[in-house]
Amino acid sequence: MASAVSVPAWSQTLEEVIVTATKRSESVQDVPLAITALSGNFINQVNMNDIKDLVAFTPGVTGNSQDSFIDAISVRGIRTQDFGVGGDPSSAFFKNDLYEGRNGSAVTSLYDIERAEILRGPQGFLFGRNSIGGAFSVHTKRAETGTDISGYVELDIAERERRAIEGAINIPFGDHFAYRLAGYYSTEDGFADNKFPGSDDLIEHDKWALRWSTLYEKERLSVRTEVEYEDREQSGSVYRAVDRGDIWDAFDTALGGVELRGSDEDIDSDLTGGDNDDATILTLGLHVDYDFEFATLSSNTGYKDHDYYYNEDYDGTPLDINNYGQDQTGDYFQQELRLTSNTDGPLSWYAGASYYKETIDTKFSFSGREDFFCQYYGYYYNYGATFSGCADLYAYYGSPFSSSEDGRLVETGRIKGDYSGWATYVNVDYFITESFDIELGLRYTEDKKDFSIFVPTPESDLGPYWAYGFSTAEFISDSETWDDLTMRVLAKWRPTDNRMFFASYTEGFKSGGFGSFNLANNAEGEPAVGNVGIVQSDGFTPNIFDPETVDSWELGYKDSLFDGRANVDLTAFYYEYEDLQVVTFDGGASLVKNVGQVEAWGVEGSITGRLTDNFDLYLAAGYLDSEATELQAICGLEDPDGCEGSSLFWAPEWSAAAVLNANFPVSGGAITGSLEISYEDERGGGWENLSVTKIDSYAESNLRIAFESDDNWFLEAYVENLTDEFSWDGQNNNGGILPAQFFGPKRPRTIGLRLGATWN
Repeated sequence: MASAVSVPAWSQTLEEVIVTATKRSESVQDVPLAITALSGNFINQVNMNDIKDLVAFTPGVTGNSQDSFIDAISVRGIRTQDFGVGGDPSSAFFKNDLYEGRNGSAVTSLYDIERAEILRGPQGFLFGRNSIGGAFSVHTKRAETGTDISGYVELDIAERERRAIEGAINIPFGDHFAYRLAGYYSTEDGFADNKFPGSDDLIEHDKWALRWSTLYEKERLSVRTEVEYEDREQSGSVYRAVDRGDIWDAFDTALGGVELRGSDEDIDSDLTGGDNDDATILTLGLHVDYDFEFATLSSNTGYKDHDYYYNEDYDGTPLDINNYGQDQTGDYFQQELRLTSNTDGPLSWYAGASYYKETIDTKFSFSGREDFFCQYYGYYYNYGATFSGCADLYAYYGSPFSSSEDGRLVETGRIKGDYSGWATYVNVDYFITESFDIELGLRYTEDKKDFSIFVPTPESDLGPYWAYGFSTAEFISDSETWDDLTMRVLAKWRPTDNRMFFASYTEGFKSGGFGSFNLANNAEGEPAVGNVGIVQSDGFTPNIFDPETVDSWELGYKDSLFDGRANVDLTAFYYEYEDLQVVTFDGGASLVKNVGQVEAWGVEGSITGRLTDNFDLYLAAGYLDSEATELQAICGLEDPDGCEGSSLFWAPEWSAAAVLNANFPVSGGAITGSLEISYEDERGGGWENLSVTKIDSYAESNLRIAFESDDNWFLEAYVENLTDEFSWDGQNNNGGILPAQFFGPKRPRTIGLRLGATWN
């Protein structure tokens, strides 16, 4: 293979992609799940930046963003709605079978990748760790024994001073041991135009990573290791306030008129608190397999340590209103043991047990000008009266006001978490006939969380006025345990060697947790908001929320047609999703509540086909219809029933992708190319379905043309976002002093060159 683009990536599906999502190595066409498998070649070819970029080519999966937060990722409409550190994501992320579930540490660069498996629907039985929506499983390339020294190197040069280089070398030592060293570096200037005076363009990055892996194989024993380190510096999320609608009109009037510079596609942010999305991440992995003939024992051990520093201008205006920060450290350990049967016959099985332990220590900060808070809330609580600032407002009430040293209100909070859990599972598969079998799986899960929150009183006459609304004199602590027994039933029918029908019922469970920004009411029903210097004996406890659950039904069909020239994968699904963990507001502080239920159904499908000897085509699409009810507790409209029947607004009804690959042999090599298109339907509007925060449908296309030499080198020219389409990653309706906003302007048209070589 000359390079990452020398063989059309999707043609590998026709040649049988092997995945391990079901704890066994098998062809993706034999897996009775809604799964998309992306080859490492394809991931490299389309310049995927990090793990969230996988959503663009996966039907039913949406919500990419250009930061290190994973709470916008939606699988069939199920997503995380709490950005704190007391809960867990709804979509689980794994790299080399190590769970990566924390904002700031889950998003790592994609380089030297073997494949990525994206599974839709609840995957708690197969993966555990709260994967109620789905699971992303990335596998890096392994060291290889018994070969010559091999490797590759690639360079990417593009607009905005983009420079990226990656490479790897594989060195075997005899027939039983080998190691592989892979590295990556990428830098790019910002592309989001910030109109605030003296500001640079935003959404830039500078990051590098190294990975060392080894393999020892002899007779029945296989031992693999990985050590990976990544250092990342980039922009935090970028916002632009929506300067129209009722929310903006109240904001504009209260603050005496606010003008946003530039167009609706530009940014006008003060960035008083900084602009950071920086992390260092160390990952260790050890995988041992031993063949006992009747079964294989697998041990999977992993450890991750991360430091994360984040700042953003959340209000999306040129005013110093809400600059948000997060300073976080954490570590995670996991151990899994699994026994998988190897015997022939109608019965096969696997069983296992796992344990994890996580510690997290996070400092949050919210800051803004004191006078702006006084202006807005003075207007809000005094029937439209306007004030010039805090001194004016306090004088209105007959009290003096002394401004803080820099005139800013800074509210901070600190979370310490110590989380652990264990699970055990068993799956039995029995062939009733040669073509029909039934699987039954059970998993018991237990999660325990020890959680503490400390909110010091701000050094301002306003006190804890806005972000928290309360303060504590010490850490307020609590401990909680959740457990559940979930099941999966699956039936498969293979009328021919290439055709499979399957039906399944799966129960999903996502553990409860603690809100990071509020306390629960005390025994007398008093809220914490309005209290200063709270201690544990006052009877307030951290904000506890209960687990989410989902019952999911699937019908699937997979087939290979036209003598293996095309593969078809179709899935229909229906689910009932209950007790959503939703962020709402309670007198200023955000509270996580269990609210409502969702009924949803949809269809997803993909077709991979070899059109001619020169062209391959991949088409994928997903449709989602959802209805949420019992939302009265979180509806922001005056009518508490005004949100009833809302769809899951962050997920479009339609999402789709297409890839056309070309390969034309010429003297000395081949001319190759690809055209990639991804599409998302209209979305946004919030539970209230506001027209001013709707995000229009969006399609992005990329074009690549390369020469592949028979001497194992290539040169490629590409244009990403070919038509220079503009869109946003997402939106928030907000309210109060925070206007509605869009976040994450898409990267504009980018022209670049890539060149590289491989050797054996």
